[in-house]
Amino acid sequence: MPIIESTYKPPFWARKSFVSTVFSGLARKVNGVEQTRERIILEDTDFLDLDWSYAKEKSNKVIILLHGLEGSAQRPYITGAAKLFNENGIDACAVNFRSCSGEPNLLFRSYHSGATEDLDAVVQHVLSKGQYDEIYIKGISLGANMVLKYVGEGRALPKELKSVIAVSTPCDLRGSCGELMSFKNKHYAIRFLAHLKDKLKPKLEQFPNSISVTDFDSIKALIDFDDVYTSKAHGFKDALDYYEKASCLQFLPNIKIPSLIINALNDSFLSAECYPVKEAKQNSNVFLEMPKYGGHVGFIQKGKVYYNEQRALEFVNDVEKS
Repeated sequence: MPIIESTYKPPFWARKSFVSTVFSGLARKVNGVEQTRERIILEDTDFLDLDWSYAKEKSNKVIILLHGLEGSAQRPYITGAAKLFNENGIDACAVNFRSCSGEPNLLFRSYHSGATEDLDAVVQHVLSKGQYDEIYIKGISLGANMVLKYVGEGRALPKELKSVIAVSTPCDLRGSCGELMSFKNKHYAIRFLAHLKDKLKPKLEQFPNSISVTDFDSIKALIDFDDVYTSKAHGFKDALDYYEKASCLQFLPNIKIPSLIINALNDSFLSAECYPVKEAKQNSNVFLEMPKYGGHVGFIQKGKVYYNEQRALEFVNDVEKS
């Protein structure tokens, strides 16, 4: 599919990547979204908390929303999308990944960029309600990688799943990790690592045979966290093995449903490999939009709706018409 020419034009003050990224993460407020929590139990006895919000009238359509690293279903990039879709007659199921709902998960494992088994459990649960004829999925950052991997892995997708949207997607996890650990992103990396280590600390007492204090103290950078914890807790050899196997880039050629990727060219978290131009040109189901601006999930525009949210709704409606 030819590359989509983006129409995104941010306010002048939001053109810088740092400004748009930080403002959107820390200053944006979304009001008027009423969420109802539902807990589902997974096959391995752990749980996921789903935060539902609904259209005014009963709907047969739902969008599943996936957050990014150390995010939650209450982040404005999730509630903003939920509000827009609810206002347009579509229910929203916002997923909190394991340990991200405000309550620690039960197992040594947690969540990661390639944990599509958890996404599949959510899809199957939504289908079991018997209400929805149309399902859409929108992922942000880590969640974006997850959803593209999910639809490209070769599993039999339910006929109800019509399309997916991936925003600020680290298609190549190794390259993205390298960018995050670079000097220009030092402030972001420190913040992410602090959150991750805070969540890992209680597991030292819960699972002393799985991780030691020495292991924990050796974590000085994001790649160390993935070496010491993410890889070992989820069946990978090491961080590089995890990045190789969990990156969605390799799965894009196999995608068979309409999938929109929106990656800003000034996203400081993304490496060159995270812009899958070749894969988009060779697969008619992959639509790649690369706005000049937007930073990382910072697609600010006039009004309260962000550009990526507007485009997600447009994409869903276009697919429905086709």
